[in-house]
Amino acid sequence: MNIESAAVNILKRGVDLDSKKRYTEALVCYQEGLQILVDKMKGECDDNVKAYLRKKVEEYMKRAETIKKLVLQQKETGQFHEQIHIENNSTGHSYKTIFGRFLDEDVHYVVVEDPYIRNFHQCQNFLRLCELLVRSCDNLKHIELLTSTDNKSEGDQRVWFKNMRNDLAKYKVQFIVKYSDTLHDRQIILSSGWIIKIGRGLDYFKPPENKFCLGVYDMDLRQCHETTVDIVHSKNVKQSYS
Repeated sequence: MNIESAAVNILKRGVDLDSKKRYTEALVCYQEGLQILVDKMKGECDDNVKAYLRKKVEEYMKRAETIKKLVLQQKETGQFHEQIHIENNSTGHSYKTIFGRFLDEDVHYVVVEDPYIRNFHQCQNFLRLCELLVRSCDNLKHIELLTSTDNKSEGDQRVWFKNMRNDLAKYKVQFIVKYSDTLHDRQIILSSGWIIKIGRGLDYFKPPENKFCLGVYDMDLRQCHETTVDIVHSKNVKQSYS
């Protein structure tokens, strides 16, 4: 695949996401595709090709700017809502793919509410999320988890959380765990105002067929259970959780 074809495929996906009102995802595609076209244009010698590329860059840049303003307006009015439907057995839905675009230097703390961070694989999923947060959020100060206990795994659960707490401290991130027997909702709250609500919580991945198949480590290659992800924005998050 040549450079221009790669850009076209990315931009086509952006248009598709744009039509589905998944604006923040579309914006990522537009930005990636535009960068490829701009780089191609800089090294192009043919004036006709360069003019064509410039026209395409201007078209997609204009749409990207429109989306930026639309997202900002929806955030300001509290009307932003983006929904992603994950189909049964589908792949390509790692935490980074689903909401990594919201993890940046504006995130100072994260609150995870999920009643099912109890068993080994569920705590491993939470650990994967912590890894992503530490790698993506340069100014992250603390992670708070609200979950429930299970008599069968309570002892192990507390040991696993203690290990995570000790390791996160090495990255200057405080880890706080709180427990609730009545918790039902599942959501990830970022101090920047973004709220990611996943129907199944963090545990939407199916177990791998064996320990030596694709998807054991790369979660984008892991098959998923069907679930819905709703992304909203609230300007009141900082006040509520600070």
